[in-house]
Amino acid sequence: MVKVLIVGAGGFLGSVLRYLTVVGVQGYLDRPWWPWGTFVVNMTGCLAIGVVAGLVDVKGLFGPETRVFLMMGLLGGFTTFSAFGYETLGLLRDGRMAAAAANIVLSVIVGVAAAFVGYKTGGLM
Repeated sequence: MVKVLIVGAGGFLGSVLRYLTVVGVQGYLDRPWWPWGTFVVNMTGCLAIGVVAGLVDVKGLFGPETRVFLMMGLLGGFTTFSAFGYETLGLLRDGRMAAAAANIVLSVIVGVAAAFVGYKTGGLM
């Protein structure tokens, strides 16, 4: 039950950070043609989870509670692939095929690359 509360606390913080990041990016860009806020959150989340995983796997840092808080809670609440799917569907429904394709391809390729870079970075720390 303690781990559930730890995940919930991390999820709360991650969700708030996600909201603030998306609103901040979308507001800064003023009516962007593409869901940049969600893209920034997803790529940042992929990088961060790579760093944490590298720190855990390579350096042996963080106990089980901290790992659950960071990876399942904070980053699980922060990343928004459900929003990614919904926004991509919206682009498709609006007939914006090129924007939908760009969202899919860039999110997957940059996300995997960011997780790799983060993992390597975390392993070096």
